[in-house]
Amino acid sequence: MTPEPVHRPLAADAPAASPRTTDAGTTFAITGAHVVPIEGEPFDGTVLVREGRLCALGPELAVPAGVEVLEADGAWLLPGFVDAHVHLGVDEEGEGWAGDDTNEMTDPVMAAARAIDAVNPLDIGFDDAIIGGVTAVNVNPGSGNPIGGLAVALRTHGRVVDEMVLRSPSGLKAALGENPKRVYGERKQTPSTRLGVALTIRKAFAAARAWSAKPAEERDADLVSEALTAVLEREIPWRQHAHRADDIATALRLAEEFGYRLVLDHGTESHLIADRVAEAGVPVLYGPLIVSRSKVEVRHRTPAAPGLLAAAGVEVSIITDHPVVPIEFLVHQAALAVKHGMDPADALRALTLHPARVLGLEDRLGALAPGKDADLVLWEGDPLDVRNRSLRVWQGGREVMHRGADGEAVIAPR
Repeated sequence: MTPEPVHRPLAADAPAASPRTTDAGTTFAITGAHVVPIEGEPFDGTVLVREGRLCALGPELAVPAGVEVLEADGAWLLPGFVDAHVHLGVDEEGEGWAGDDTNEMTDPVMAAARAIDAVNPLDIGFDDAIIGGVTAVNVNPGSGNPIGGLAVALRTHGRVVDEMVLRSPSGLKAALGENPKRVYGERKQTPSTRLGVALTIRKAFAAARAWSAKPAEERDADLVSEALTAVLEREIPWRQHAHRADDIATALRLAEEFGYRLVLDHGTESHLIADRVAEAGVPVLYGPLIVSRSKVEVRHRTPAAPGLLAAAGVEVSIITDHPVVPIEFLVHQAALAVKHGMDPADALRALTLHPARVLGLEDRLGALAPGKDADLVLWEGDPLDVRNRSLRVWQGGREVMHRGADGEAVIAPR
């Protein structure tokens, strides 16, 4: 006798709220969902997962016999959100100085420092990310140095950071503007001005270029030049912290000089020169949005900026800069951008596909398509309506969060 599909309900108050979870190797189908694939039109139908990846999806997809079926009952199914600029695990919440490993500010050039070496997976912010529908993040060093160090892209659930890695390194963090100028200016050392910050970056790249031009057997051990060479050879992007329009123009100028792939982190005034940013084909990671105008260079911060950038043809992502804005409010920032004119479809791309591209993970994350990782979030309804909560979260096909009988989020053991 042919086995029938095994049905399980997914409503928050249904028996599926038990601790039972799907594992990465499980084959299962989510049926009766409102599926928002990001690339392609939404539909009401089924998604089939096999061995941690999306196998098939569609409005008329038949579920193979014997496959476990999870009934969505009209809930919205989307790819997990990606926050491409956070300090999760390196700036731990509630730990004070003991948990702050964001900036190594003992030298202006820290290109070889690695965020992965400071991430604590037990930082409570990782649980907040999962509950907020964020399944992948990019953990950056801070912006106290002209060159801050190597970033790492991670999943948000794991016991040891090495088990969470999606890409390492995922970029090299650098900073223009007030932060490095203030840090080193207060010490009366170079760089203490904007021109000094730019010079520090240019000198580091010039030295790395000379180092990489030598035959391999003649190169000395130089971790800084090695990291910068990865940028020069376009293996990883140059992640440029820049807020003010003049600093953004400097970022574009330096990228043209050295030929690397530039990503603008923050880009607070990028909407003021959106045409130049679009012409250069540079993506902007905009945010944080729900913050005060705490310093001069963010005084033109506006929730209208993501929509203005998208309308100008800039590939824009929305970021929290967690813990500046707590990561569970990533989707709230997107909703605020929509309130101020951003197209809802653009806002969802700014939380999924666009940040996945910045991280070089678009073949795995950011949309629902066969072959991509089963990083999925089931929502009560449209996530851009901030009244709707996440119901279930999967990473690589493994269920890492569900709602208990009391409606509270239950995180799977690490």
